[in-house]
Amino acid sequence: MTSLSATVVISTKNRREDLRRALESALAQEPRCHVLVVDDGSTDGTAEMVRAQYPRVRLERSEVSRGYIAQRNLAAQLARTDVVVSIDDDAVFSTSTVVAQTLAELDDPRVGAVAIPFVNVNSGPRVLQQAPDGSCRWVTEAFTGTAYAVRRDLFLLLGAFREILVHQGEEGDFCIRMLDAGYFVRLGSADPILHYESPCRDRARMDFYGPRNLILHCWQNVPFPYLPAHLLVTTGKALLHGASPTRLGGIASGYGLLLRTERDPVRGRTYRLFRLLRSRGALDLDQVAGRR
Repeated sequence: MTSLSATVVISTKNRREDLRRALESALAQEPRCHVLVVDDGSTDGTAEMVRAQYPRVRLERSEVSRGYIAQRNLAAQLARTDVVVSIDDDAVFSTSTVVAQTLAELDDPRVGAVAIPFVNVNSGPRVLQQAPDGSCRWVTEAFTGTAYAVRRDLFLLLGAFREILVHQGEEGDFCIRMLDAGYFVRLGSADPILHYESPCRDRARMDFYGPRNLILHCWQNVPFPYLPAHLLVTTGKALLHGASPTRLGGIASGYGLLLRTERDPVRGRTYRLFRLLRSRGALDLDQVAGRR
């Protein structure tokens, strides 16, 4: 049995009823773990609901919205446990043992984070981020924000999520930096998290920050001589997804930030391994550890 301690962190804004379900599932985890909610300036009574109905939950409220990336960083700073387990406010643990199962998968010091299996319930039954089998420690290039566990000290040591990204794309940016430092994202085999994608999503915000942050990811992380081609392909793919004014604005914003944003590229072999993991989906940790 693992001796690691965990805090379940949930960043939320104006999804009071969704959050209630998430909290019920977090508080049902066995053995008990800490639960931390960071309210990103909600105006729907979220903070009052948490205070009144969930005395076991630690609540931190921001009067001004800072975005979920900044709030997840704050949550990691506030947590006092070995591991931070993050779920979205519109997600629930399917069983009471998901956290315990996930902590058991941090059994190798080379594993910096676990991508917890999850299902986008409104899209179908497919389980994402799931290890193919139990034959080895399967690793991948990144985790998804709605379902991951990360070693807290490592997360903070590597600078946490880059808050310049504001919204979207922070996971891949962090994970390639973590890979460059010698740590891997393990595909989990726990019971899945159920992600009920809320209809209260700002699609225009996503359309703007999606391409913007992919461009920033290239600039900040991709080494020469790979940068020009990667940047060109990324821009082309962004345009293929549509040329709405919002999306074009996001692309323009990304390029406008390049010369004002410091580059800190990973090593060439890290970049190549990251791309290999992305293309393969899952590889044996022992086989790839020597490539970084």
